Amino acid sequence: MSKKLNQLEATAICGNDISSSCLYVSALAIVYAGQYAWISLLMVAAILFLFRSIYGEVVGALPLNGGAYNALLNTTKKSTAALAAALTILSYMATAVISGSEAIKYVHSIWDFIPVLPVTIILMFGFMALVTQGIGESSKVAICIFLFHLFSLTLLCSFCIYYFIFNGFDTLLLNFQAPVKGGIATALFLGFSAAMLGISGFESSANYVEEQQDGVFPKTLRNMWIVVTVFNPLVAFLALAILPIDTVVSNQESLLSHMGNIAGGNWLSLLVAVDAALVLSGAVLTSFVGVGGLMERMALDRILPKFMMKKNKRGSSYIIFIFFFILCTSILLVTEGDLAKLAGVYTIAFLSVMVLFGFGNLLLKINRKRLPRPERSSWIGLFIAIVAVIVAIVGNVVLNPEYFTIFIEYLIPALIVVFFMLYRTYMLRGFLIFLDYVFPEHGPIFKTLSQKTRKLLAAINSQQFVFFTNYDDVSTLNLVMQYITHNESTKRVKIVAILDEGKRISKGFLKDIEVLDRAYPDIDIEFVEEKGVFGPKKINELSKRWHIPSHFMFIGSPSEKFPYKIQDLGEVRLII
Repeated sequence: MSKKLNQLEATAICGNDISSSCLYVSALAIVYAGQYAWISLLMVAAILFLFRSIYGEVVGALPLNGGAYNALLNTTKKSTAALAAALTILSYMATAVISGSEAIKYVHSIWDFIPVLPVTIILMFGFMALVTQGIGESSKVAICIFLFHLFSLTLLCSFCIYYFIFNGFDTLLLNFQAPVKGGIATALFLGFSAAMLGISGFESSANYVEEQQDGVFPKTLRNMWIVVTVFNPLVAFLALAILPIDTVVSNQESLLSHMGNIAGGNWLSLLVAVDAALVLSGAVLTSFVGVGGLMERMALDRILPKFMMKKNKRGSSYIIFIFFFILCTSILLVTEGDLAKLAGVYTIAFLSVMVLFGFGNLLLKINRKRLPRPERSSWIGLFIAIVAVIVAIVGNVVLNPEYFTIFIEYLIPALIVVFFMLYRTYMLRGFLIFLDYVFPEHGPIFKTLSQKTRKLLAAINSQQFVFFTNYDDVSTLNLVMQYITHNESTKRVKIVAILDEGKRISKGFLKDIEVLDRAYPDIDIEFVEEKGVFGPKKINELSKRWHIPSHFMFIGSPSEKFPYKIQDLGEVRLII
């Protein structure tokens, strides 16, 4: 069994992504909100505080890899979860390419002989090679980058405060006296919308929660929130304190380096540039780690091809990482490093994932009331958080209408791949009808294609699913069958009752099974009585005996009295 991540290791991996936001989000907020940018960033921190309990409730109740995908998979339809997964992958792709390219641009500002595009590809390849060695090795690199970044930010802010105190308040007062376009409310709205990018990376920890030690996940949320709440508004305020707004706008791509040069000299500017290159590189690492946990879960659930789960000797799903690297490289080459196009994908995809996670929490409260959880978000906080992110999406579309078009252009191919896997049996059946129409005489070509298609259909539908019943009535069992028929490709279902010694199934329950069997003639429903105690050992035993992986086994929501945690049951899913 691989070593689990401790608090520092887990925080460093996701923290590099979210803490790198101060390199661009403070300047971005000032561009749109002017002297009120720091207030916009504090508003973002307040919304992020609400998301701490939202993520804490969902992942606490369902501590499995996958983030928003996992939340929706266990609370609603599989197709909705697949949409969240596609958006998350798009967000990770855009993060990896943007962060990698920006990191090399900072290096290029120091050594201008370095070519940006080829070295960006080399950087992504290096992190791909690193994550294939295991998440433990990745975390060591992440820790070094994260601690150096916090040191650099603290040093920069200290020098800026010193400069501000000894050079007077004139610049700050002039900035606050500047006219605000459209009024304060509009400035705060646009600044808030732009500044919401400053919390990108907050969702990453949920995608590798299974690799974290017990109790670490909520601490990663707390740590990320502290970093964002302290540094993002502080950097924006200090920028306004020592630089005119026009200077901030003209230096927005390297604002922190420019602040370092003003407050401490060339050495501090150079230190900040090196730090920027490192922490943005760390965000590339976060993308690889996050997407690994997500895509592995999707492959388990047959939304991605099974071969992607193949692991190397270190237990790493190397095919997923190679595929992700190829995907990111192709996008970088197609866009030729034009990050404006990727920014549209990044912004809307990331914020959409946050909204879907909020809806996942809402559905968890409604559909899985009995499920134990270590903390609960408030209803008011949940609605405020969802509405705030929707407002941010609208704000970003208002700011950059062309971004939405670009986002759709990238989303559609991703959805085609995911939904083909999800509904491939329907498409294969449609292909058989098409063959029958094109080849009415059923010649050799028809027979060959038809035979191969039918074999593929049979292989997909041969996968058996299991539902562990707790003496449910026929209406509950019918809901189970409806879920399976609408969300899974199968012709075989086992309904299993785990019975204590001396106990027997009632005749009424057996009649309910017969009714169910007649109601679903296309599915072979097998009822099994199994002696023993329901729990991880029994699930593992039955999984090995029947050759059915645990992620094809379903249960209803357990109550507070259930003696095991959901994660103890492996990949068993909640469907009612």
